[in-house]
Amino acid sequence: MSERGALRVRLDRLMREAVKFGAVGGAGLLVNLLVFNLVRHTTSLPVVRASVLATVVAIVFNYVGFRYFTYRDRDKSGRTKELTLFLLFSAAGLVIENGILYTATYGFGWDSPLQSNVFKFIGIGIATLFRFWSYRTWVFRARPVAGGGSGADPESGPGGGEQSEPVRVR
Repeated sequence: MSERGALRVRLDRLMREAVKFGAVGGAGLLVNLLVFNLVRHTTSLPVVRASVLATVVAIVFNYVGFRYFTYRDRDKSGRTKELTLFLLFSAAGLVIENGILYTATYGFGWDSPLQSNVFKFIGIGIATLFRFWSYRTWVFRARPVAGGGSGADPESGPGGGEQSEPVRVR
């Protein structure tokens, strides 16, 4: 396969992955915002605590979606490690997402329902970029290339999420 053909295949796979990630993420976004607004308007929890609770519910929802839809073809041999890394990177995303909401709410006093939802949404967007990179690179890794191809070993470090095609060296 030519270099251009190999690049096209990799870009097509990345695009399909991004679309599936977006579908699960979009559903998770709805879960996150619905739980956030439900908790915020029916309880006396402070805005950031309501957001953290909503984010945790969305993380559980997203793990199931990612594992069984977006990354169902990925290596399943190390579920404990996978779940540990997923929770670690999800927690980092939670801090990003809710740090933005915290700053808007307590740093700038922007606490109306509209402002809270806007900054929650912005936080989710920024955290999603981080999560996409970290999940595909570290959590839901590609299976090793069959037949001992010349591709990099997916267990050797980051970038294992793209090892579907052997790399050609001139």
